[in-house]
Amino acid sequence: MVMENELDLVTFTDEEGNEITMEVLDYFFYEGQEYALLAEAEECDCEEHDCHDDECGCGCGCEEREAFIMKVVPVGDDEEEFVPVDEELAAKLIEIVETQMYGDEDFEDEEEEDEE
Repeated sequence: MVMENELDLVTFTDEEGNEITMEVLDYFFYEGQEYALLAEAEECDCEEHDCHDDECGCGCGCEEREAFIMKVVPVGDDEEEFVPVDEELAAKLIEIVETQMYGDEDFEDEEEEDEE
């Protein structure tokens, strides 16, 4: 796992050896444990905006990324490890993120678009 500077990027390697770069969108605490909200980092052709902003609005699609929640586990002095959470805990954490951190309206809009 490699962390890069400007954006908070983390590179994971899957079971098949493929590298996946994820952007840490936010950190939060739940029941004394730290968690991270991550999304797959995407390259974008938009030159006018910082397209790694969820409110880019340029129409490039970068704000429509699938989000993941992982537990943050400190390793050593300046390192951290990201550990997947089970489905039941993930459901609770998603609800917290939707309602307390980002407001329901953003996620409700996405759900309505998915239903169409």
